[in-house]
Amino acid sequence: MRWAVAKPPSHATSLSLTHQVLTILHTHPLSSPIEPSLFVLSPKLTPDVVSSVLSHSPSPPFPAAFRFFVWASRSPRLRSWPSHNHIVAALQDPSNLDSSWLTLSHLKDSNVPISPFAFSALIAALSASGRADAAVEAFVRMPGFGSRPNTFVYNTLFSVLVKRDVILLAMAVYNNMLKLDCRPNRATFHVLADGLCKAGRVDDALRLFDEMLRRGIGPDTKIYSVFLSSLCRGSRLDGAKRLFLSMDRNGYRPDSVVYNIMLSGYCRSGMVDEAFEMLRSFEEEGYVIGLKGYSALIDGLVRVERIDEACRVYGAMLGKNVEPDCVVYTIMIRGYLDAGRVEKALALAGEMEERGIVADTFCYNTLIKGFCDAGQFGRARSLMLEISKHGLVPDSATYTILIRGLCKEGHVLEAQELFDEMGRAGCAPTVMTYNFLINGLCKVGMLKEAHILFYKMQLGGKPSLFLRLAQGADKVRDSSSLSKMIGDLCESGRVDTAYKLLRDIIDSGVVPDNITYNILMYGLFKVGSPNGAMKLFRELQMNGHSPDAVTYGTLIHGLLSVSRDEDAYMVLQQMLRDGCLPSIEIYKTLMKRLCRKRKVMQAVALWLNHIAQVSTSPAEAQTIKLVKKHFEEGCIEEAVRELVRMDRERSSVNSYPYTIWLIGFCQARKVDEALKIFTILVDFDVDLTPPSCHFLIQSLCYEGKLAPALDVMLYALRKRFWIIQPVGNRLIEKLCMVNKKKVAHELVWQMNLAGYDMDYLNIPTKHLLYKEQLDGG
Repeated sequence: MRWAVAKPPSHATSLSLTHQVLTILHTHPLSSPIEPSLFVLSPKLTPDVVSSVLSHSPSPPFPAAFRFFVWASRSPRLRSWPSHNHIVAALQDPSNLDSSWLTLSHLKDSNVPISPFAFSALIAALSASGRADAAVEAFVRMPGFGSRPNTFVYNTLFSVLVKRDVILLAMAVYNNMLKLDCRPNRATFHVLADGLCKAGRVDDALRLFDEMLRRGIGPDTKIYSVFLSSLCRGSRLDGAKRLFLSMDRNGYRPDSVVYNIMLSGYCRSGMVDEAFEMLRSFEEEGYVIGLKGYSALIDGLVRVERIDEACRVYGAMLGKNVEPDCVVYTIMIRGYLDAGRVEKALALAGEMEERGIVADTFCYNTLIKGFCDAGQFGRARSLMLEISKHGLVPDSATYTILIRGLCKEGHVLEAQELFDEMGRAGCAPTVMTYNFLINGLCKVGMLKEAHILFYKMQLGGKPSLFLRLAQGADKVRDSSSLSKMIGDLCESGRVDTAYKLLRDIIDSGVVPDNITYNILMYGLFKVGSPNGAMKLFRELQMNGHSPDAVTYGTLIHGLLSVSRDEDAYMVLQQMLRDGCLPSIEIYKTLMKRLCRKRKVMQAVALWLNHIAQVSTSPAEAQTIKLVKKHFEEGCIEEAVRELVRMDRERSSVNSYPYTIWLIGFCQARKVDEALKIFTILVDFDVDLTPPSCHFLIQSLCYEGKLAPALDVMLYALRKRFWIIQPVGNRLIEKLCMVNKKKVAHELVWQMNLAGYDMDYLNIPTKHLLYKEQLDGG
């Protein structure tokens, strides 16, 4: 049936309608249907009347009121935010929540259609009551009541999931929403984008932004602010600036929130001068800087250690009658402490108190960190005791700051005592707390205690869900397999199971992160326990962590240090398979190791594979292919020239692969190849290293090639390299033995000018060099 649009009723009529509905709700038995009686009044009802009924005092019995709300929400013209909010507030009473399910069951049994908006209110109420699990369950139960989720319900659920930090599940539900042909709206994208940005998944958020535009949904200022904030937090300022400029093109005028986000983003990235330029352009557009803007500028100046300029901005802020808050004072205090001006920081804290601004725990933590950095642990501890005077309590950060400072100074036993005190105070340690203390224990050789703390960390909360799942058939080893599992559960309608799975992971207690494992593995290698380190590496993966570049680097360096070269190369191969790019230091270490074993061509191949992986240009790929061919054919000179030329075209030439190979060829007694590399690097004006010159002079002398040896020595002297005395001795001695005494004397003179103490020439060399004078004497 379609009703004609009536004129809004008068105030008297509205009161009369409200009274009539209330009479129906008060007089009908709870089990009897009220819908027929309401049907007669429905053409005259308005959203205001519905809201008035629900907010009336005395209120009707809740089951009747909820049933009325469910009935009214079926009609789009009777829906309103006030009525929605009234019922959400009422549903937060636990007794009302129980009766709401009973009412829904009565409606289902009576074949009364239940609007999705009723479930939206129920989900919102459960979430507001802190029962997010029950809210997810309510969503899952909707089909059983003949109600299909609409966009409004999905948006309500997304808000719940984002608040509970399960964005992975929110995105899986969103994908399922699209499969069910339910169209998202602007609010959908706002909630999901906010969740992705807060989770640090900026690229996913930007893809969502593109999808929103493809669907013809224009962004509003609120959505722009979410994306701009995310881009700025990720230091992607070019992208933030492009998006900011696009606002004007798309007809959206930035508000003070957007301006402040941009200023803060540039300041946090250390681009303070650019932020001040931006401020001038903002002011031309009508922006009036307030507390947030000043806070951003002062913070930026403090970050780049320009505390005096920060003071001037602070003074300008006071001059414009902008009152500072606790945040501004904390930033200024941090600036003074970082500059070592502890007393100035304390004076500012006193000024803050005089203004009646109460310091929060974060402000106290800033002061405590400053004292710890200055080695004043007594003052730091006394400040920690002072926190409670203002009705505050030390938090995890307070303890972690003190533990970090104590461990840094080697006071590990005191740090352990503080850690125990933290537990007694009911303050849960964070991963960072454990990491600092484990690192401190490892540094002073207390590896057994570090191990105990590590396992205590794992068992501190529930056993890790990842560990439990790894025991069974459904193994969750990384984020991609977890995403697939969550997606499968959502598609099969088991959203509540997916939610419990993710919350178990989040609530599973403090579990070690990669930093923890890296610290312990390094400690195990340090005490000569490579097998323990390898066992820990396997455990890291079983617990659902993905090894990072530091993890792999620690393993490779550690295995090489105990001559387990094959295991180190196997770890490198796994690293590459996992898509983790090894650092240059890893390649340098491996190439040096291969060269010591006279496997120079393997070292070359390793480097060529690396540059092939990082190369993006087709021309470079072709050059690398040609270089490999030259090396295979033994054309060392042509291969190295091509590589150096390619490096130069990129930007500048790094000498380390070439000098490592040069030394390798010397160690393999292939001095001609080493000399070719030396000549090419000199031709291209690439600086060699003192060790490469040392090895080359030594090898050339050994083979009696004194002319090039002298050239290398003179090159080293020009570059002010320090070549160890025995190498110089050997060259002078060899020159004398082949009747090149004049050249030898010139070399001695050159070395003397360069600062070498020629009195320390060994006796045989002196005898050969000054034989004629000695014989004449």
